[in-house]
Amino acid sequence: MKCKIHRCNCRKTWSIQNRKMKIIAKSILLNGEWVTEVKPDRRLNPKGFVITNSTQDIITDPPAELLRQFKTATKLLYNKNRVEFNINSGKFLWFAENGSCYLLNRLDEV
Repeated sequence: MKCKIHRCNCRKTWSIQNRKMKIIAKSILLNGEWVTEVKPDRRLNPKGFVITNSTQDIITDPPAELLRQFKTATKLLYNKNRVEFNINSGKFLWFAENGSCYLLNRLDEV
């Protein structure tokens, strides 16, 4: 089932939503494939999301031991004015508590 992940800046949390549930977490590890989706034609509030089809790949508030298996590669950036992301798809993404998204590489794959 398609899950959207986005930042709620008013609460300083991340939100995971699909048509059946909504989960809020301080940080998220997306341990699988993802793509970005933008909705630039929304009349009132254009938005961008990270989408995954595998709910089992979403780990909320991951332990530090799990994050040590990865190396930070680059940041996923969202341009609110142009309603676009700097990277459109990938594997392994960490949504940090500070509001940043980082693309990750497994240490054994580097």
